[in-house]
Amino acid sequence: MAGNYLPTVQLTGSGRPVLVPNEIECFFLSGVDLLCEGESYTWFPHLKSGLLILTTHRLIWLSDSAAGSAVSVAVPLSAISHIFSHKKSLKSMFASPRVRFQVALVAEGRVLPSVVVTIVVRGKGDCDAFLAKFWENWRARAWEEAENATSSGSNAVAASSVAASSSGIYSSDGTVRMVGVSGILRKEQEMWESTDRSLQEAFQDLNALMSKAKEMVTLAERMRQKLLSGSSSQTNATNDEEMVSKEEMQDWLLSVGIISPVTKESAGALYHQHLSRQLADFVKVPLDRAGGIINLIDIYCLFNRARGTELISPDDLMQACSLWEKFDVPVVLRKFDSGVMVIQTKFHSDEEVFTKIKVLVMKPDALRAGISASDAAMTLGVAPAMAKEHLLSAESKGVLCRDISPDGFRFYINLFPEIDRDDMYLVKDQGIYHSWVRASHACG
Repeated sequence: MAGNYLPTVQLTGSGRPVLVPNEIECFFLSGVDLLCEGESYTWFPHLKSGLLILTTHRLIWLSDSAAGSAVSVAVPLSAISHIFSHKKSLKSMFASPRVRFQVALVAEGRVLPSVVVTIVVRGKGDCDAFLAKFWENWRARAWEEAENATSSGSNAVAASSVAASSSGIYSSDGTVRMVGVSGILRKEQEMWESTDRSLQEAFQDLNALMSKAKEMVTLAERMRQKLLSGSSSQTNATNDEEMVSKEEMQDWLLSVGIISPVTKESAGALYHQHLSRQLADFVKVPLDRAGGIINLIDIYCLFNRARGTELISPDDLMQACSLWEKFDVPVVLRKFDSGVMVIQTKFHSDEEVFTKIKVLVMKPDALRAGISASDAAMTLGVAPAMAKEHLLSAESKGVLCRDISPDGFRFYINLFPEIDRDDMYLVKDQGIYHSWVRASHACG
């Protein structure tokens, strides 16, 4: 099988590839075949009808799970020795777009014979844009981690600004003569150049900010990996407080940033599908921290903060959440009767929440004065707005009754199911109604 020689790709719970440090997804193509030219070598089998993801480090091919057993393999860009130029002809206009490259891998200590592989794009996608990005990533050699020189860029910008300031429209003392039409034109040109310099400086600051944001994301990921490796190697030398602090630090670092956010430029028509899968992977930690359910607005803020400069719109978030029904992911989008939308795990149980609420309202003080959304929030460990939705759901199931007063909503245990309509004044010596009577008498 393909996994014998081609490196396999680890997948997340939603079916997205797990990226190596500093690896970024750059282009997506659907309906792609990887065909090895010639039958003399079997270490690179024919791979048909899958998703091809171009990253800064690899070509990742994922099979369509509906077509049979799932296969996920990768071709390292470092193993590619040549990319053939795309030759357009009359025949190619009526055939599926193709890209050819030569590759040789090292397996089990020996170098495998090089083969020519053809990428056949049978789905919808811009093959020319993919080829250009393919060339760019292969030549960049990001896997070698050659990170030198940001100063050269700043020096180039400074040199260009000096050259602009010494252009021929200025006199020796730096002034501009306002003589006739030519003076007006010179003044207009000066204003345009001043605006252009201001824009260059502004975009230079913005690019520096974006590069720093990416550096922070990379640093956070490295720190998280070190914490994970440290916790596994020093389990016998840590106490409970240190373990808790490490878990909190891991959660914080995870929320700092996503190293390779899915973008419209890289994913194209597959943008919302892969955004949906990435979002499903991201919400696991916030959901665990929030007890299995969290407000959609909170997820929108957390997800955009993690994406850094690659922000998404509310419509993109809604479309991504709506696609979860088609994927096998452990989270769902839920809408309460009041219109509030939340994200919750499939294992979240309303019955467990109602049980906790019922225990709370059966306390003597709650039997007399009821509970508020803030009281329920402290018990359930959720926000007051979310606790109010749970209380309203419990009311719709007949567990609670509400009272609206100038102080707001107060919720009480529902006594009506235990009242005998034939003898409404009968006081039973057991059950919820009896507990409520005793609590009322104790209050005096």
